[in-house]
Amino acid sequence: MGAGHVRAAQALELELRRAAPTATIAHHDVLTLMPPAFGRVYRDGYFDLVARAPQLLGWLYDATDKPFHKKRLQQDIERVSAVKLLKMIREFDADIAVCTHFLAPALLQRERRKGRGRARIVTVVTDFEIHGMWLGAESDHYFVATEEARTHLEALGVAPATITVSGIPTHPVFAENKDQAAMRRKYGLQEDIPTILVSPGGFDTANARRLLDALTGADLPAQIIAACGRNLGLHAAIDEATGGNPLVKTVGFTTDMDEYMAASDLMIGKPGGLTTSESLVKGLAWVVVNPIPGQEERNAIYLLENGAGVWCNNLHTLPFKVRTVLREPSRLQAMRASSLRLGRPDAGAVIAHALLE
Repeated sequence: MGAGHVRAAQALELELRRAAPTATIAHHDVLTLMPPAFGRVYRDGYFDLVARAPQLLGWLYDATDKPFHKKRLQQDIERVSAVKLLKMIREFDADIAVCTHFLAPALLQRERRKGRGRARIVTVVTDFEIHGMWLGAESDHYFVATEEARTHLEALGVAPATITVSGIPTHPVFAENKDQAAMRRKYGLQEDIPTILVSPGGFDTANARRLLDALTGADLPAQIIAACGRNLGLHAAIDEATGGNPLVKTVGFTTDMDEYMAASDLMIGKPGGLTTSESLVKGLAWVVVNPIPGQEERNAIYLLENGAGVWCNNLHTLPFKVRTVLREPSRLQAMRASSLRLGRPDAGAVIAHALLE
C-alpha cells in the first residue's frame, strides 16, 4: 500500500545483491499474493479516507496505536486471506524475512510458531516514528530511522541489541553527487534561479491545480518542476492550469527523480517516508502542505523540529511561505544543510551488512 514500501524493498534488494551475490533473494509485494478483494479494501479503503475523510484517518491512526496488540478478528481475516502468501513462504523457506510493511510480520510469526517456517523476522520501519501497526507481532530485529524511534522501542520493552538506527533505505542512485547546474541544463531549466520541486501526487486533481495556480500566480522568483508520476489526468490538468508557462516543467513517471532533486532547492508536497528520505539525501528544504493526519504529520514534525522545513496549512498562504524562504538565501541554505545532516544515504547498505552478519 503506497509506493514507498516497495521502493524501500527494492533498495534493500539491490544492496543485498551487491553484498551477497550468491544469496537467493526474492522480493514480493504482499498485496499481490492476497485475494483481489482484500487488496481493494486494504488499499482503496486507505486512499478513500485520504481523499474523503482525512480527519477520520487521523483518528484511526491514533486509535490503532497499540503496540503488540492485534485484534483477533483482524488476525483471522489476514490469515484466511493469506493462503497464497503463506504457501509461498513455506516453499521459499527463507533464512531471513525482511518486512518493509507491517502486514507480514504477524503472519510470519504465526508460521514460525506452527513450525512451518524458520526465518528470522526483520522489520524495516519506513517512517520516522514508530506506530503500533508496525508492532502487531514481535520481530527479531528492527531497523528504524531515528534515535527517537529507538528510544520508543526500548521504552516498550524491546531489547536494545535488537534495534539498529539505520535510516530509511533509498536507492543508491540518490547518494550520487550530481552537479546542480548540469542537471538544470540537462532538463532545460534556467541555471541561475531557485528551483522548486512540487510533488502533487498526494492531492486530488482540483487541489493540485489550486496549488500550482497559487505558485504560478504569485510571481515567485523561481522555476517549478511538477512531478506527477503515473497520474496522466493530473499531468494534463497541471499542463492546462499552467498554460505553457516557461517557468513550469511538468514531469510524468520517471526513473530520474534523483536528478530532478539534484536540480532543485526546495520541495513542496506531502512528506511520505520514502519521498522525504530521498529528498534529505539530496539536501532539499521542505514546505510541507496539508500532510495526511497520522504518519505524514509525524514526518512533517520531524522535518520542522530539525530545521529542514516549514509548514503550510492553507494554499492561500503558500506563496507567502515560499517567498519567505526564498528571499533569505542564508535561511534556505541552512534548511538545506539541516536536510543533508538528516539524510542517510548509507541506510540500505547498513541494513544489508547487518543482515548478513
